[in-house]
Amino acid sequence: MQEARRKGQVAKSKDLSAAVVLMAAVTVFFISSENAVTGMERHLSWYFANCISFNLPDKHLPGVFLKSLFDIFLIFAPVLLVSVFFAVMANVVQTGFLLSGDSLMPKSDRLNPLEGLKKMFSVNSLVELLKSILKVVVVGLVSYLVAVKYIPELLMVFYKNPSQEMLEILDVLIVVAAAGGGAYLILAVADFYYQRFDFLKSMRMSKQEIKDEYKQTEGDPQIKGWLRKRQREISMNKIREEVPRATVVVTNPIHYAVALRYQEGVTGAPIVIAKGAGDIALRLKAIAVKSSVPVAENPPLARSLFQQVDVGREIPVELYQSVAEVMAMVLKIDKRGIV
Repeated sequence: MQEARRKGQVAKSKDLSAAVVLMAAVTVFFISSENAVTGMERHLSWYFANCISFNLPDKHLPGVFLKSLFDIFLIFAPVLLVSVFFAVMANVVQTGFLLSGDSLMPKSDRLNPLEGLKKMFSVNSLVELLKSILKVVVVGLVSYLVAVKYIPELLMVFYKNPSQEMLEILDVLIVVAAAGGGAYLILAVADFYYQRFDFLKSMRMSKQEIKDEYKQTEGDPQIKGWLRKRQREISMNKIREEVPRATVVVTNPIHYAVALRYQEGVTGAPIVIAKGAGDIALRLKAIAVKSSVPVAENPPLARSLFQQVDVGREIPVELYQSVAEVMAMVLKIDKRGIV
């Protein structure tokens, strides 16, 4: 999920954002409709008085036109600002604060005509088509049913002054837009939950995908098992070769077993030539007994040797005394056996 989010793939409904913006704009129009009509009336009166009367020189017409556009912008600026604010908030509520460059990167499949045809005739495209038809039918039907109720009032506005006409027509349009926008908002909320369900479904991995991901992160279990088995075999082969050459095997007696080799004048200090824990320790001890290598039970020393010294390394200075005592005990025995 985090990887998908990093790539900009999140559950989101474009219809929900559009519906929220529409309802916000309708609300602002409803609140400020009277002021908007008054402002438009005042602006049009000024415009006709200065331009249509032909009292204004031609060189001033561009300035008047620009002023006219600016005045109209100021009248509708609240609607624009509120719409932008709610458009941003609708996206933030759906996806959180998300900035992703991956979705903006060019992709080769977008330029592939075959990929375009596949998407055009896919199940998802069919679902989107059906949703679009449903939105048009529902919103259109609701708007029509509401508008029909106001036809008698609209026919009577022609008997009123222009400002009243504009105000009443605007009120009817606001009511119709609010009804259609409300229906659209309900459909958009349903679409958001559908998009969320569809997104989670697409993110849900199959059993094979889970296995593949596990292999990528943890490695193939079969290969890891085979490697562990192979490592044990190599380790045991090494133990079989080295233990018969050991001077002594120090044991725990069952948890650890460490084979030491010491040749006076050849090695500076005893060397660990093999070691093992658990079952391997028992097998190492058995090989030592079979090969007539002395086995000395000394749990503290065996544990220290196993934990501190790697195979092929000399024992550390702090263990000299303990190992020397074991070696001395071994040398006092005339025959090789268990100490």
